Amino acid sequence: MDFALSDEQKAIRDTARAFIRKEVMPLEPELLRRERAHQPGLTRDELRELQLRAKKFGFWGLSTPEEYGGMDLPAVTQSLIWTEIGRTILPFRFGGEADNILYHANEAQRQEYLIPTVEGDRVSCFAITEPGAGSDAANIKLSARRDGDDWVLNGEKTFITNGNDADFAIVVGVTDPERGVRGGGTTAFLVDRAMGWRSEFIQTMGEGGPASLVFEDVRVPGRNVLGEVGQGFELGMQWIGRGRYIIPSHALGIAERALQMAIDHANTRETFGRPIGANQAIQWMIADSETELEAARWLVLRAAWTVDQGTDPRHASSMAKLYGAGMVNRVVDRVMQIHGGMGYTRELPIERWYRQVRLIRIYEGTDEMQRLIISRDLLRGYTTIGGHLG
Repeated sequence: MDFALSDEQKAIRDTARAFIRKEVMPLEPELLRRERAHQPGLTRDELRELQLRAKKFGFWGLSTPEEYGGMDLPAVTQSLIWTEIGRTILPFRFGGEADNILYHANEAQRQEYLIPTVEGDRVSCFAITEPGAGSDAANIKLSARRDGDDWVLNGEKTFITNGNDADFAIVVGVTDPERGVRGGGTTAFLVDRAMGWRSEFIQTMGEGGPASLVFEDVRVPGRNVLGEVGQGFELGMQWIGRGRYIIPSHALGIAERALQMAIDHANTRETFGRPIGANQAIQWMIADSETELEAARWLVLRAAWTVDQGTDPRHASSMAKLYGAGMVNRVVDRVMQIHGGMGYTRELPIERWYRQVRLIRIYEGTDEMQRLIISRDLLRGYTTIGGHLG
């Protein structure tokens, strides 16, 4: 059983690591300074400039097909890169990406929405979550009523990432209540902000924040149906599924950097005449963190490998998401404990991570939903214990 990365994977990972270290991390003190002064973080233009610099390094469109100028990388390689991105506290992403379900667009929609999004000229958001439908996406209520050649949307979406910045939203609405959400009663629409929806900022314990999107008699042309009428829930599940291995990949990078900070601090901080790393209590926190980090790493890479094999990744991805989310929360908590009061201040990124990583256990599938999926797969015989080993 060969666990080694290929030379190509190592080269791509190392190049991504060098870019993050040389181009992105030096901006962290300024980000922290702005946040301590209660000022906005990096602007959209500043982040865009970083993406254009990354493009010169060859990083553009990690998952984007080559026909659209992307790299179309295997899932394992993408996972490695997302781990490197996780090392920085900046909300940085390599550019040239579009929502995976936008590739269901027809030719006219590709010209109007997909290609401008890939090129960075337009910003999108995906809207399925509602005030009464979070984990239970099948309970969405936003209505889409046909009116001639148009559809009229009424309702609200909430906790929408990029909702405040988006030029257009991919909105899943109920088009046939009789058929039900899972039975083909929902449809996805491409809805420009100019069509009339508005966004409202939601304050959270983390930096930045999602948005609530309000639709009041928003008229959408029939040509803006994404995919087929009745395909909305299916597309929504495709969108959510992709993040199940990307999110814990990002968490690995956070945990790796945070743990290294703890090790460095334990070797230099002295109390009672010796480094605190000489204390068994500190040693055990570091040992537990490294063990959990390594376990999460292989769960995540196996989930990504499953994607590359073309087999159903849901079981492996749910385990990676569940364990990776818990791992990074525990590691950051220990790292703060090792740093003591200094870790609790906003001079270091630890306090920021402490708030940030708590979200990982909630969004794009809560811990409880991952446990439901994993146990259901076993109880119903969809998979067997250790079945991936052959």
